[in-house]
Amino acid sequence: MDQAAVRQLMEDQLKLSRRLRERIRELEHERRAPVAVVGMGLRLPGGLTSPEAYWDFLRGDTTAYSGIPADRPGLRAAYDPNPGVPGRSYVDTAGFLTDIAHFDADFFGISRREAKLLDPQQRLLLETAWEALERAGVAVRRADRLPVGVYLGMMASEYSERLEDRADMSRIDPYYTTGGGLCFGAGRISHVMGFSGPVASVDTACSSSLSALHLAVRGLRAGECRYALVCGSNLLLSAHLMVSLCQTRALAPDGRSKSFLASADGYGRGEGVGAVALMRLADAEREGRPVLAVLRGSAMGHDGAASGLTAPNGSAQQEVIGAALADAGVDAGEVGWIEAHGTGTALGDPIEVGALAAVLGDAVRSRGFPLPIGSVKSRIGHLEAASGIAALIKTVLMLRHGEIPAAASPDDGPLNPHIPWDGIAFTVPRANQPWPTELPRRVAGINSFGMSGTNVHVVLEAYDAAPAAAGTPVPAGVTASEALPELITLSARTPGILHELADTVADLLRKTGPEQLPALCHTLRSGRAPHPCRVAVTGSTPAELADRLARAARAANGAAHGTTPLRRVTLRVPDGVAAPAVAALGQAFPWLFEGSAESGGPEHRLAAVVGEFGVQVRAGTDPSGAAFTYPSAEGGGGARAHRLALLTLLGRLFEAGADLRLGALCATGTPLVADLPTYPFRRERFWVDEPGTGGQGGGRPEVKTDGGEPPGTWTRERIHAHLLAVLKDALEATDEPDMECSFLEAGGDSFISTLFITKVEERFEVGLTREELPLDLPLRTLIGKLADDIAAGGAAATAQEGHR
Repeated sequence: MDQAAVRQLMEDQLKLSRRLRERIRELEHERRAPVAVVGMGLRLPGGLTSPEAYWDFLRGDTTAYSGIPADRPGLRAAYDPNPGVPGRSYVDTAGFLTDIAHFDADFFGISRREAKLLDPQQRLLLETAWEALERAGVAVRRADRLPVGVYLGMMASEYSERLEDRADMSRIDPYYTTGGGLCFGAGRISHVMGFSGPVASVDTACSSSLSALHLAVRGLRAGECRYALVCGSNLLLSAHLMVSLCQTRALAPDGRSKSFLASADGYGRGEGVGAVALMRLADAEREGRPVLAVLRGSAMGHDGAASGLTAPNGSAQQEVIGAALADAGVDAGEVGWIEAHGTGTALGDPIEVGALAAVLGDAVRSRGFPLPIGSVKSRIGHLEAASGIAALIKTVLMLRHGEIPAAASPDDGPLNPHIPWDGIAFTVPRANQPWPTELPRRVAGINSFGMSGTNVHVVLEAYDAAPAAAGTPVPAGVTASEALPELITLSARTPGILHELADTVADLLRKTGPEQLPALCHTLRSGRAPHPCRVAVTGSTPAELADRLARAARAANGAAHGTTPLRRVTLRVPDGVAAPAVAALGQAFPWLFEGSAESGGPEHRLAAVVGEFGVQVRAGTDPSGAAFTYPSAEGGGGARAHRLALLTLLGRLFEAGADLRLGALCATGTPLVADLPTYPFRRERFWVDEPGTGGQGGGRPEVKTDGGEPPGTWTRERIHAHLLAVLKDALEATDEPDMECSFLEAGGDSFISTLFITKVEERFEVGLTREELPLDLPLRTLIGKLADDIAAGGAAATAQEGHR
C-alpha cells in the first residue's frame, strides 16, 4: 500500500473515530437529558388550590391541620382518645381537603351516574391534570391524540368501601371496578383527554409520587412521550388504615408530623392531589413553554435486606441519594436545600439525616456554611402516596422564587437530640431566608421513602432563562414604541363560567404591564382548548382589552355552538383590499408565507393566510356555507390596520365556532405565561354516603312513562319521548341532553349503553343490532333510528294481529 493510501486510510479512520465519539456524547446526553417542569396543579389541605396560594401558605406561619370533616362519619366513629383500644383510632386531626365531593362532570363528559360512583381521587386528578397542562400552555383537544404520558402515584382507593355490604350487594354496579381500581386513576386521565403516551399507576406506598416521577423522566428521555403528567393522590375516606396505623403506634397522638424535632412522636396524616407537567428541556425551550424548574437527575432503589420490611435502611438511602446526584451531574457541595422525607418518627428522622450526612456532609462542611433541610409534612401532614408531589411542587416554588421558607417555628421547641446536629453542618431554618448567595447555582434534592422499602431521590435546579424570544415583529410603517393590536379569546362550557373566567382575566389585565401583554394574549389564544361558549376581543392596551372583554362577556347571549366545529368558510374581500393586505401581513407575519408559492391572485393568497389558522378558506362570493368579509382596514390601510383587520376576522371565526390554531399568530418559541387563570370548574355535588348514614346521596326514581297501554299502540313521537326519558335516567341527567352530541360526548359509555338498551328492551322489541347503533352517532340520529325501528316493529305486529 503506497503512502498516499495509508494517509487516506488514517484520515478516514480519524473521521470515523470522531463521529463515533460524537454519537457517544449524543447518546450520553439523551440518557441524562434535563427535564423541564412546565406546569402544576394541586389540591392541598388548608383550601390550597393553586401554586400561588401554596407559596403564600409556605411563606406564612400557619399549618393546615384540622378536625375530621362531617362527611367522614366512619373516621369520627372510630375515634377514641385512648391509645391501644382495639379497633379504634386515637387520632382526630389530619391535613384534610376542604372539598372533595364537588366536580364538573359535564366538562369531562362523565355522566352523573358514573360521577357519583367515581372515587373523588379520580375527579380531582382530572381537574389538577387539566390545570397543569393549561398552565403549561398545552391546549388539550381530544382528537389531537397528544403524546402525553401519565404517571400516577396512588396507594389506596377507599371510596368504594361504602358500596360494600356482603348482605346487600345491590349498590355494586359496573362502575365499582372502574370507579375505584388504582389502574383507572391514570387510565381515566389519558382516556378523557385522548392522550397516546404510556400510562402507569404506581404504588410504592409513601414514595409512590416520586417513583412515578422517576419513571416519567425515563420515559421522556427515551422518547416514549413528548409531554408527561406526573400525579399523586391520597384521600382519607376509611377508618381501616387509620385504625391499623394507630394499632402500630405509627401516628402522632396530636395528628401532627413534627419533622426533626425533639417532640417527634409519629407522623400526622394528610390528603391531597397534585399534577406536574414535564417536558424535555430542549423541547420546552423550542416551544416557548414556561420552565419553572429543571429536573437534573433521579434514582430509585430498595432497602433490600433491612432489619424489617417496613424499617428504613440508611445504607440503601445513601445509595439512592448518591445515584441521583451522579445522574444529575451535580456535586454534593452545590446542593442548597434538601426537602426531606421527614415524617417526624423517632426511628425514621435520625436514619434519614444520617444517610444525607454520609453523602453530603463532607462537601457541606468544606464549603463553610450549613445545608438547610426541612419537610412540608410539618405544615400539611404526611400525604402518603401524594407526599412526593407536594414536596416536588414546594421545591419548584422555592427554586423559582429563590427563597427558603421556615421549616420549623421558633415555638416548636428543640431539635431531635438523637441527631448530631453540631457535627453534620445541617440546619432546620426557623425563619424564611434567601437562597444561600454563596452558591452559584440553586440546586435542591428531594427524598421520598416508601414503607415497602422503595426509596427515591430527585435533584432539581432553578432555571436560568435565556433572553425572551422575539414575538411578533413590528410591521413596516409601525414604530417600535407603538402598541400593536392584540386578540384575546376565551371560551367555556356554559355562559356563567365564561362570565366568571372573563371577569378574572379582565382583573388580571388591569394589573398587567404593556410589555407583558403580547405573551399573555398569546397564551390565552394558543394554550387553551376551545369550548362552545366563546368571546373574542381586540385592543392595543391591557386596560382597553379588560374593558372590552368584560363588556363582551356580559353581552354574550349564552348561545353555545354545536359540537361540530366550523371547518369551511368563504372569505369575501372588498375590491382593492387584498393586495395591500397581503403585503402588510407578509411583513407582520412572515412565517405564514414561508414555503408558499405566489400563485393565484391576492384574494386567494389572503384566503390561504387565513387558512393557516386551521380552517378551510376559499375566496369569492359563493353564498353557500358560512361567509365572512375581510374587515375594513382603518386609517388608510396601513400595516397596523391590516394586523387589526386580521385579528378581528379571526375573532369572528372563533366566536362562530371555528377550531382555530391561533399559535400561528406568533413566531415559534414565543414565550407562554405560566401563571394565568385556569378553567373555573363548575361545582356540583356527587357523593355516596357511607352505609347507615343516609343512603347513596340522592338516587333517582325509576322512569314511569306508560299507563299500562300495550307498546304496539304507541306513536313514534311517544316512543321517542320514552327513549329520551330512559336515556336521561341512565345518564342520571338533570337537563335535557344536547341532541347534536354523540352518546359518548353526553357522558355515555359501554356500561350505560348496555343499561339503556336493556331498559328499552324491557318494553319494546328492538330489531337493530349494536353495530347499527354506534356510540359516536349524534343523539338525534341514534334516538331517531331506534324510535323508527321500534315504531316499524310495533306497526308490523299490530298489522299481523289484525290479520289473525
